[in-house]
Amino acid sequence: MIGFTLRNLKVFFKDKSAVFFSLLAVFIIIGLYALFLGDVWVSSLENISGARFLMDSWIVAGLLAVTSVTTSMGAFGIMIDDKTKKITKDFVSSPLKRSSITGGYIVSAFIIGVIMSLITLVLAEVYIVAGGGEFVSLAMLFKIFALILLATFANTSMILFIISFFNSSSAFGTASSIIGTLIGFITGIYLPIGQLPDTVQWIVKIFPTSHAAALFRQVLMAEPMSVSFAGAPQTAIMQYEQLMGVTFKFGETTVTPAPSIAILLLTSAVFYGLSIIRLSAKKK
Repeated sequence: MIGFTLRNLKVFFKDKSAVFFSLLAVFIIIGLYALFLGDVWVSSLENISGARFLMDSWIVAGLLAVTSVTTSMGAFGIMIDDKTKKITKDFVSSPLKRSSITGGYIVSAFIIGVIMSLITLVLAEVYIVAGGGEFVSLAMLFKIFALILLATFANTSMILFIISFFNSSSAFGTASSIIGTLIGFITGIYLPIGQLPDTVQWIVKIFPTSHAAALFRQVLMAEPMSVSFAGAPQTAIMQYEQLMGVTFKFGETTVTPAPSIAILLLTSAVFYGLSIIRLSAKKK
């Protein structure tokens, strides 16, 4: 399985267009924020100290949550291409076990998601510092890395289940475009969750990747919020956190990090299980 995983990694990173398009949603979000959204939100916080640092950290958190979705989908495109080109028949007829083939696709997609998320983090931190912010501390960096692993694990499981329904490159390409377009809205990145209609807010709150975004925000925005909201009433801080999707609230209950982590772990288990059932059924 290790050799097959390495083969998938080489195929993905050798195709520069695949790497680019897997990050296309990230580039779109960065472009919209840098050209339009960033100035709008910073100007709305003109009386708050460190507004640029605060909003840059907010958008970076969203980017980290989204990156593993789009890049793992790009990684699973290798599996679709292999099916389309009948290459999988060669693998099946080889000494490789079917479980090793499936495992190779999954592990390579997970590794690609983690690598691309780390690259996004590095570039985003450079952007934050260039805008007057600060690099994250070492302790915070470990937390972010752990969240990247968790978010990628959950997102990879969902993407695997989705692509298990596709057997053609055209269908997969269409699904990739739709997911890449909608992911920014569903996770409350293009517009803060507090500005969305109530029905849409509920969709955002129950979407697993949104919980990954909230966890990233709680870590990355801790330092800038301590500066921007120094001396502010606790109610004002809570209202801002709910507006920006730093925390989610169902009725009178505020979601703490533990339930969000549990949701991501449960998502991973459920969707990997469903994916394996579907892939096994296809082979019979």
